[in-house]
Amino acid sequence: MLEQGVTNRGAPGFRPAPRLSEINQRFVDKNQVSKTEGSSLARAGTSLRDRLLQQNIETTPDAELRKTLQKAYLGERLSAAEGLLLLNRADLLTLGGLATRAKERFHPEHAVTYLLDRNINYTNVCRIGCDFCAFYRREGESDAYVLKNEVIFEKIAETIAAGGTGVLMQGGVNPKLKIDYYEDLFQGIKSRFDIHLHALSVIEVEGIARVSRLSLDETLERLKAAGLDSIPGAGAEILVDEIRLDQSPVKRHSHRWIDVMKIAHAHDLPTTATMMFGALEKPEHIIDHICKIRDAQDETSGFYAFIMWTFQGENTELLEKHPDLKETSAVDYLKVVAVSRLMMDNIPNIQGSWVTMGPKVGQTSLHFGANDMGSIMMEENVVSAAGTSHELGRNGMINLIRRAGFRPLQRDAYYNILQRHELSEPTETAH
Repeated sequence: MLEQGVTNRGAPGFRPAPRLSEINQRFVDKNQVSKTEGSSLARAGTSLRDRLLQQNIETTPDAELRKTLQKAYLGERLSAAEGLLLLNRADLLTLGGLATRAKERFHPEHAVTYLLDRNINYTNVCRIGCDFCAFYRREGESDAYVLKNEVIFEKIAETIAAGGTGVLMQGGVNPKLKIDYYEDLFQGIKSRFDIHLHALSVIEVEGIARVSRLSLDETLERLKAAGLDSIPGAGAEILVDEIRLDQSPVKRHSHRWIDVMKIAHAHDLPTTATMMFGALEKPEHIIDHICKIRDAQDETSGFYAFIMWTFQGENTELLEKHPDLKETSAVDYLKVVAVSRLMMDNIPNIQGSWVTMGPKVGQTSLHFGANDMGSIMMEENVVSAAGTSHELGRNGMINLIRRAGFRPLQRDAYYNILQRHELSEPTETAH
């Protein structure tokens, strides 16, 4: 058992949480400068890539599609109808070129970030029972668990020893865990470690509030005071009620996810936004989801990254109910990444999912608008429970980014750069 104060340290480069308003501002400033420069480049046509891209757009026979491609090229905001048009009818490589231009407005340095942290699933007990989840257990099942605090502390100590700067802590909506459990756990973590606590999800926050008989405002205020630094976007899935009703009836009201995130932002708690696709939704539902998050971001500026992944069906009730569901292809995944980058003109970071799609497709997403490869993740239980398991160590991540032609940068949860690796692997000097 760890004694309080014994490991009160963090990995090199750990920084305390900035205010929410500070997180996105550095990307916004770069975006404004790059938009001006991008318009000049568009008129001058100075780069080979841009000239080829312009040629592809100009020779597109579909007049409606050509107009939308030109609008995307200039970095203008796309409507839902225009986003759907691109998703359904645009050429894959043209989308990749446009998304790369959009990414470079936020990230002109030709580098890709990654994070070293650990997923800690503190409990697998959940009363919700989403059909797409193979991880959860009902209370009383033989393999249901709640981790002891000492076990969580040991996992965090291992994370810091390996150079990690954060933990992603999520579980289920456990009806036995009231807010005092989380306050005790979070305070215990923060008293022992300098570590970023990226924890819970909208449905967990709602569950804590309900079982503790507190408002969402009170719940978030107390969780933040106990040490919560930011909230993951998990639980968004697809923010369309008719789809959520089939996938998880308890979570059917999409506006609740948005509402909780807005309250979190009002409490100066930054969050990520997410999307799980490849299950029951149609292309128009994907675009609707993107627009809802973009609209919320216009209002609060509280989302600092958009993360998407594909449905993994093995061992899930959803696949049993819909056995004809097919895995999302690499082409379809890359199209969604690219269109997300083109439409998300107010969220600076787009993450590629090597965890669900595999390292090679994750690597390819860096040429379709993604600027981040997410976490190496010292521990992962939820996706692997659904039959998908891809592993990637730190050196593997660095080399994957290099081989895609980018300079690898290790970041923290807020995209502060902790370490800059060389663009190419250093060679030994001959003696």
